[in-house]
Amino acid sequence: MVDTDVLRGLLAQNGFSQAKMAESLGITPKTFYTKMKKKVFDSDEMEIMIKKLNINDPIPVFFADFVTHQVTK
Repeated sequence: MVDTDVLRGLLAQNGFSQAKMAESLGITPKTFYTKMKKKVFDSDEMEIMIKKLNINDPIPVFFADFVTHQVTK
């Protein structure tokens, strides 16, 4: 699951609104908001965001639930 708080911070840090990122992904803002609410993006969308937001380590952002699970085991 996506850590939406971290993703929102990265969007702001890189000068992107959610609507602007949605446009970059080729989806509507409503679809982007829904994906944020569900905390799930397609791999192609994640790849685009990793590049556009200059994310060096995408695991804590896009696989937050997996990381938390592994650390707490």
